[in-house]
Amino acid sequence: MINRRKPEWLKIRLPKGQLSLNVQNTVREHNLHTICTSGMCPNQGECWGCGTATFMIAGNVCTRACRFCNVTTGPPLPLDKEEPVKVAKSVSDLKLKHVVLTSVDRDDLDDYGASHWVKVIETVKQLNPHLTMEVLIPDFNGREDLINKIIAASPDVISHNLETVKRLTPSVRSRATYSVSLAVIKQVAESGIVSKSGIMLGLGETKEEILETMDDLCRVGCNVMTIGQYLQPTNKNIEVQEYITPETFAEYAKIGLAKGFTFVESGPLVRSSYHAERHVYSKKR
Repeated sequence: MINRRKPEWLKIRLPKGQLSLNVQNTVREHNLHTICTSGMCPNQGECWGCGTATFMIAGNVCTRACRFCNVTTGPPLPLDKEEPVKVAKSVSDLKLKHVVLTSVDRDDLDDYGASHWVKVIETVKQLNPHLTMEVLIPDFNGREDLINKIIAASPDVISHNLETVKRLTPSVRSRATYSVSLAVIKQVAESGIVSKSGIMLGLGETKEEILETMDDLCRVGCNVMTIGQYLQPTNKNIEVQEYITPETFAEYAKIGLAKGFTFVESGPLVRSSYHAERHVYSKKR
């Protein structure tokens, strides 16, 4: 039987303080979504307390049903044509210096939401010219032409998560494949933009598989890697197989840096956007 009691190091700080309220109020005012709440991120307290948030564009209903994810699955609503302006104004109102954008998968759209992505990126940059930006993109079903549209919009960092090791991908992700995700990261890396990816631990992977994943990412030129503990959002999601110790996460950070990543965020509560502002200048050495 698996011991699912969370260890002490996984205690989560709840959002509090005026800056946190500002983020919540601004998001509500513009009828926007954040992955902080939709994805039940454990770092809401820390990030919102610093006045930062990751905006989730293209709605809050995903066309995919990955077993680790808490975002609602189903037929999405039509895209909000005013969303680019709403996000841009929210970023301005919050006086952010760095912003992260992500989205649900939109397999219902002909271009999987790529054109909408570009409009949001461009509008946010126009209204906030001194802002740095990371985008955490879906795989766009491996369409190189669509990924090139995101690259052409010139965010500072383009991230796409492998989520888990190769062996577990079919049982954890609903449609995305390991090889397609690696190809997306390779395309981004070859463009010269900072490339980034992340995985979750505690799903039943082995140390050898984690090191193999690191090697695969380094091979395609990935600059930044994030490694965090998988936490089961609801009883409907895949169960946690193991809680990884902070010491083990620290070990993986050292190994990753030795393998050639310029930055490795590795810790129990690390998520894709954790300390994202640090990664803007993480070019491959």
